[in-house]
Amino acid sequence: MNTEESTSVQPSGFEDLGVSPALLKILTVRGITKPTPIQHQAIPLANKGKDLIGIAQTGTGKTFAFGLPMLQQLAAGKKRGLIILPTRELAYQVEEALLPYATVLGIKTAVFVGGVPKGLQLRMIRNNPRILIATPGRLNDHLESKSVSLKEVEVLVLDEADRMLDMGFKPQINRILAHVPRKRQTMLFSATMAQDIIKLATAEMDMPLRIEVARAGTTAAKVEQELIIVRQQDKSALLETLIKEQEGQILVFTRTKHGAKKVTHTLNLARIRAAEIHGNRSLPQRRAALEGFKRGTYRVLVATDIASRGIDVTGIALVINHDLPDDPSDYVHRIGRTGRAEKEGKAISLATPTQAGSIRDIERLISTSLQRREHKSLPSISMERTGGGSSFQRRRTGGGGGRKPSNGRGPRASSAPSGGGGARRFSKPGRGSSAPRGSSGGGGGRRKR
Repeated sequence: MNTEESTSVQPSGFEDLGVSPALLKILTVRGITKPTPIQHQAIPLANKGKDLIGIAQTGTGKTFAFGLPMLQQLAAGKKRGLIILPTRELAYQVEEALLPYATVLGIKTAVFVGGVPKGLQLRMIRNNPRILIATPGRLNDHLESKSVSLKEVEVLVLDEADRMLDMGFKPQINRILAHVPRKRQTMLFSATMAQDIIKLATAEMDMPLRIEVARAGTTAAKVEQELIIVRQQDKSALLETLIKEQEGQILVFTRTKHGAKKVTHTLNLARIRAAEIHGNRSLPQRRAALEGFKRGTYRVLVATDIASRGIDVTGIALVINHDLPDDPSDYVHRIGRTGRAEKEGKAISLATPTQAGSIRDIERLISTSLQRREHKSLPSISMERTGGGSSFQRRRTGGGGGRKPSNGRGPRASSAPSGGGGARRFSKPGRGSSAPRGSSGGGGGRRKR
């Protein structure tokens, strides 16, 4: 495998990356002059038509890493582009980022996601868009009804590929790939390099170059991370206190949709303007909540992990994990909502005394210990090392020893993928020798959030 330098490269200007004068002018007008590390490495290779695998965490500028080369190639010819993403919020976020540049270049875009009438999307098709931004489910609906053709797609992007596979979209992705020409440029972006990603790259890409700007589990450098041990029944009161202690906009993550609804209701009763975004909300409701949060109508946005990679709001002061995530990697994506664009941020996680195993998994993934602190409003609860594992013990004032609750669960296997950096080539006999594109595999049931 060929390797290229990754994390240590200092970004130069966009003009040094082969970006066209027309795009450079728009970037300058919008005050974007310094590429991020993933943009610095990906753009020159993508401009040459190379297949790429970009490994980078959320908030690192991946949209421009694939979007600028795609726009540049489409402006130079009659190619069409397809961008596939796991969630509606990400789809609209990508369109919002690329639209100013596409408009100037005369390139029309269309977004195909669930929750929007198909009739509206059919009218978009009649406008002859050259970039289609879609979630897998809705795009497959159009392919089955033959209202959309992908025969002219020459640039394909799979963004947040690990999330799509985790959500069970592998069969839908296979069906989409069966409709895309074999001769094309493919760019795959992911926060992790799981085995499923390697299999997908080997089967569907032409000796892709791997670019990794941060090892899996790398958290934003300027995010201060804290952990507070709290009893479940004390979480609501503590959450309100933490919000009142902090200035600026706050993003709160819960584990379930019901939890998000309950937390939002509680905050609004406390006269804290909050909105919720999760899988039980309709697309208009989710968009209204996100737009209201961006405008400052709502000071707090309460979300499940469906939004951990789909919220692009600058200036979020604090992320609070009201519940620890089921998957340790979601911790990285959650706290990546703050400390963006080299700004400072803060993340506070609330854990119950029985969650020592979950904390160990997170700390193993991010290769550091979370800073424990006690809040003055809570009874003192601490973490102690006993035997071969961790447990929590509440310290009681007065007579008697503290009762030490059991962990309540066995140790969880770490989901931390293996590290490794650099750009690498995945070789294979050739495009024509791979398994049929339409074959399914690896797809599980879609996890509801």
